[in-house]
Amino acid sequence: MSDIDSLNSLEAEILASVGAASDEAALEAVRVAALGKKGSVSEKMKTLGGMDPEQRKTVGPALNALRDRVAAAIAEKKTALADAALEARLAAETLDVSLPVRESPLETGRIHPVSQVTDELVAIFSAMGFSVAEGPDIETDDLNFTKLNFPVGHPAREMHDTFFLPEKENGERLLLRTHTSPVQIRTMQSQEPPIRVICPGRTYRFDMDQTHTPMFHQVEGLVIDRGAHLGHLKWVLEEFLKTFFEVPSVELRFRPSFFPFTEPSMEVDVRCRKLPNEIRIGEGDDWLEILGCGMVHPNVLRNCGLDPDVWQGFAWGIGIDRIAMLKYGMPDLRDLFGADARWLSHYGFRALDFPTLAGGLSS
Repeated sequence: MSDIDSLNSLEAEILASVGAASDEAALEAVRVAALGKKGSVSEKMKTLGGMDPEQRKTVGPALNALRDRVAAAIAEKKTALADAALEARLAAETLDVSLPVRESPLETGRIHPVSQVTDELVAIFSAMGFSVAEGPDIETDDLNFTKLNFPVGHPAREMHDTFFLPEKENGERLLLRTHTSPVQIRTMQSQEPPIRVICPGRTYRFDMDQTHTPMFHQVEGLVIDRGAHLGHLKWVLEEFLKTFFEVPSVELRFRPSFFPFTEPSMEVDVRCRKLPNEIRIGEGDDWLEILGCGMVHPNVLRNCGLDPDVWQGFAWGIGIDRIAMLKYGMPDLRDLFGADARWLSHYGFRALDFPTLAGGLSS
C-alpha cells in the first residue's frame, strides 16, 4: 500500500471515530488518539524526517492536509454536540411564558388595617405638632384608675369590666390597661408643660360582640398649656376627622357627658349619611357618635403635680379599630383579629404604601 493510500485509510478510520463520538468526552479521546503527542497523525508526521526529498514532497503536504481535515472534523463535531446538548436542556427546562408571573413576598404581603390606620393617625397629628407617647399594657391600679379620678367603687374597677392579674403579696393588683390614659399620666409626671401628645396602643376590657372585642386599639390625645380651651379642642378634632376621612369638611355635634377624668366631658357626633352597606362621613342628615373628649379634670392635674390654676388642658379618645371599619368598610370588628389571610389580602395595604399627608393617606 502506498503512503497516500495509507493516509487515506487512516483518515477514513479517524473520521469514522469522530462521527461515532456520542459526547464531548468521547470526542476528546478521538482527538488525543489522532492529534495528540503520540497520536496516529502525529506519529506519521515524525516519519517525514527519514524520507528522501522526493517522497517528503508528496507525503508532507498530504499529512498536513490530513491533520487540518481531522482538526476541522473534530471542531465541527464538537459544535454539533454542544448544540444538541443545548437543545436537550431547553427541551427539559421548558418555560411556559403564558403563566402569570409570581409576585414577590413584598408584593403579596399586606399591612394590617389597624397598623395602616395607626400610621395615618401619626402622620396627621405629627403635622399638627404632636409627638407619640407609649406605655406598658400591664398597669397599676393607681395609674389606670386613681390618678385619673376614678372613685373607689366605680364599676370599671370591678372584675366584670377589667382584666386583673393575681394579687401580689403586698395586696397590689396589676391589670391590663382599660384605656391608654395611663400614658397621659406618665407623660404629665415626666414632662414639663406645654404638652402635646397622642397615645396609641392596645387596651383591654371584658367585652365581646360584633362591635367589641376583649382587646382593641385606642388612640388618646392630650394637650396641656396655660391657655388651652374648648375652641382649640374643637379645631383639633375637626381637622383630624376631615383629614382622616379625606373629605372637604366635617360637622361635629358636642353632647354633654361624664368621664371621671374630664370636666366638662362631651361625646362627639359627626354628620354622616347612613346607607344600607356604607356610612359616608361629611354629608347627609344622620349623626354618628365617634369619640369622647373634655377638659382635663383639675384633680387629674393635681395628681400629676400640676397646678390647675396655672395649667389646663383637653383630652380625647377614639377607637382605632372602629374608625378603620368606618373608613374602609369592614362590617365586623372581630374580623380584624381573625388571622384570615384571605381577609387581609382584601382589606390590607401594600407594604410600601406609607401614608403621608402630601402623598395621600390611603393611596
